[in-house]
Amino acid sequence: MKFLQFATFLVLAASSDAFSFSQRRASSNVVVHMATEDNQVDLGLTPELKKVTDAFASISDEQLRYKQLLYMAQNTKEANNMPEASKVAENKVPGCLSTVYVDGVAEYSEEAGDYVINFVGDSDGLLTRGLVALLVRCLSGNTAQDIQKVDPQFIKVAQIEQSLTPGRNNGFLNMLRSMKLKALELEAAAKEEGDRPAAEAPDENVDSESTAAVVEGSGGGPKYNAIVAALQVLKPSTLSLVDNSHQHAGHAGNDMDGESHFELSIVAEAFDGLSLVKRHQLIYMMLGEIMPQIHALQIQALTPEEAERR
Repeated sequence: MKFLQFATFLVLAASSDAFSFSQRRASSNVVVHMATEDNQVDLGLTPELKKVTDAFASISDEQLRYKQLLYMAQNTKEANNMPEASKVAENKVPGCLSTVYVDGVAEYSEEAGDYVINFVGDSDGLLTRGLVALLVRCLSGNTAQDIQKVDPQFIKVAQIEQSLTPGRNNGFLNMLRSMKLKALELEAAAKEEGDRPAAEAPDENVDSESTAAVVEGSGGGPKYNAIVAALQVLKPSTLSLVDNSHQHAGHAGNDMDGESHFELSIVAEAFDGLSLVKRHQLIYMMLGEIMPQIHALQIQALTPEEAERR
């Protein structure tokens, strides 16, 4: 019976991983309430967090819940692909036994009619990374306001608290608190920039080539094209990408289908007011799953005013 419970949970975890960010955005304005027979308990759970909480609560064996957290640590991509450039002091979660980082990006969702937050995270402890994975997966795709409504008491309903030492339990609460704060900061920054892609979409009668960024450089491989396409969301006025992989032939890291080293120069208003580190973090976030597939990306990110002065 225990094996059946765990196998069922793994099927649920696999199906939840397939629940894409776009699908999560579609339900981002829904807040779930959990009920007991005796009274109504408003835990403000997101749909994905409700699903995972119910799944954990259905497992009576503490060791199985522990194993599930380890499974999530190893199989949740948003908790395993955080760029090294994002592992900075401002993204570090205080009060955790292990080192924990969380970061994210706010993107406007037409379905939600607001900005939704998508998180990434990481930890040097396997169990702690499982806790990071749970929060990253269950909070992503929701508005900052909905994320604020999540009651940390859900950890008791899910019986996860029983699998944690007091120190790790406090660390988990600090993660949730930090992610709530991060969500508000990301939303505020996005609204200040006023970057609402749908509102700025070009007229259908305008030639798309006249509104596209000027792309310079050499390349043309699948990774090259993927990088150029991914960065269009920043609305660059100029974008130069050069594939220098041939210069590193035989070097470590140059076994990636010939596309391993790139040099990027990009000019965009989106960088205005951002530090060098923040600009690089923004680019890494836009590239997402592309970054682990390449060995090196040399970046020059400028605002239009900075480019004019050069």
